[in-house]
Amino acid sequence: MLITSHAQARTLLGDAGYVPSPVRQDGGEGTLAWLRAQVSRFSTGRTHAERRDLLVERLATLDPAELRTAARAMTAERDGDWRGVPTAVLGAALGVRDTSAVAAAATGYLSGEESPPADAAVAELLGLTDLPAITLLLQGHAATEALIETALAHASADDDVEALLHETLRQDPPLKATRRLDTRTGEEVTIDLVAVNRDPEAFAEPDRFDLARGRTPHLTFGAGLRPCPAPEHALALAAGVLEALLSRSPRESAQTEVDPRPR
Repeated sequence: MLITSHAQARTLLGDAGYVPSPVRQDGGEGTLAWLRAQVSRFSTGRTHAERRDLLVERLATLDPAELRTAARAMTAERDGDWRGVPTAVLGAALGVRDTSAVAAAATGYLSGEESPPADAAVAELLGLTDLPAITLLLQGHAATEALIETALAHASADDDVEALLHETLRQDPPLKATRRLDTRTGEEVTIDLVAVNRDPEAFAEPDRFDLARGRTPHLTFGAGLRPCPAPEHALALAAGVLEALLSRSPRESAQTEVDPRPR
């Protein structure tokens, strides 16, 4: 079943009967399949809650403002070559100085597509840090870079960075869909995030990119029982990069704050 209604999507995301589709549990230790079976994103119930708590605990040690400053500085130091900056900055904050394996490990993290390079990258990361840190690096890698790239396509030098990012998340989210399994019927349900974020029942003129919308109830960061644990951190990293690329100071771009949390 495909969900394109904003209201239906919010209801589903708040229903404990819908869970992530199961991932295989028999992967060899240290492989991508094994990693996916260990993380909160693909788990349910008490296991999910315990694993998510570990992420929240780790995130509490990271200051989004410091991430933003570091991302801005690194982008400037690289003369605008921003690819890899969000991962490098987050890695440094988590105590992982070498994040070169993240990209290869992240290629199949969401899709489950396994490969020897992905397995080798996971093994390398496990030699450098723990599961919560790896989880945060993999979940943030592709999504944050895709957000920055899309925001740049809409950006002008005088744009408010937070408003730019928030409207980009609404209109063109980096993750296009999310899936759930109905535990009562066994049916798999796909939430089309592009469609629900452009539902005319929830957003006026939904296809128009409008920075003046301010805070909107987009579902890109999830909602209900399993919202993203790190929206502030992801947006801080993206904002720092954009500030450097658009030659904006943090004081200028912070004049209009946008709350990234699902409402």
